[in-house]
Amino acid sequence: MRIHHLDCGPARPFGGALMDGASPGAVGRLSCHCLAIETDRDGIVLVDTGLGLRDMARPWSRLPAVNTALLRFRFDPDRTMLRHLRRLGHSPHDVRHIIMTHLDFDHAGGLVDFPHATVHLMESEAKRARSRPTWLDRMRYRPAQWGDTRRWQLYSDRTSGRWFGFDAVTEMEGLPPEFLLVPLPGHTPGHAGVAIEGPRGWMLHAADSYFNRAEIHSPLPGCPPGAAAYERVMAWDARLAWANQARLRSLLAEPDSSLAVFCTHDPVEYVAMAVWQGNAPAAAQDRQVASAA
Repeated sequence: MRIHHLDCGPARPFGGALMDGASPGAVGRLSCHCLAIETDRDGIVLVDTGLGLRDMARPWSRLPAVNTALLRFRFDPDRTMLRHLRRLGHSPHDVRHIIMTHLDFDHAGGLVDFPHATVHLMESEAKRARSRPTWLDRMRYRPAQWGDTRRWQLYSDRTSGRWFGFDAVTEMEGLPPEFLLVPLPGHTPGHAGVAIEGPRGWMLHAADSYFNRAEIHSPLPGCPPGAAAYERVMAWDARLAWANQARLRSLLAEPDSSLAVFCTHDPVEYVAMAVWQGNAPAAAQDRQVASAA
């Protein structure tokens, strides 16, 4: 197994450190941290897809205008999952499985670029995305990004199973037990983390369970005010989201914890995980691109 950490929708919002807790200037840097995992038997497995080729070409017709203007994505087709994989020597047909943490527009945009892959996600997320009952749902869920939904493989949030103290964890059809869906609702109804047992042990892609590393890794949890405001606006159930953050903090505080946890939008975590996983060249390239933006 080889795990690639890829930024598939970098954003450059105004606000600097108010958005990312690190940038010294007026412009912040947010990542869209996705995974491409080369396996021995199951082809390429993706965790989220970021923005897709069509999103990059026609963003204002496919993405929510308010979020797009606020986040200021870099609409560069070379930063899509499809182009990343081509540079790694793979074709779209090599992607056999896509595991979705949730279906927000900045996570699901590349689904249509991989029409032959089985898409794994929580049943409650699919139900909410299809019905889109509120203005927030109609903004965040973009059906044009999904392609053929008959390839969706859905999982109940009542599935029994435990992993590092989390309940209702489920294995996925056609994937080995090294891949698990971990329900972490709050940001959306069917939001989930994806746990992977790789060459360096277990890791958890916690997606949008938190937006900044200080929310779970700092002794005094907090979040830059700009990111915190966006996090609150986008939360389906903020109290449930905060409860899951507390569970993650408690898990990481255990003295013998060997779990690596990271989210989608923290650029510092993105670079750190890429280097830790052995993708240092890709991480260095992203730093160079970010500095030139």
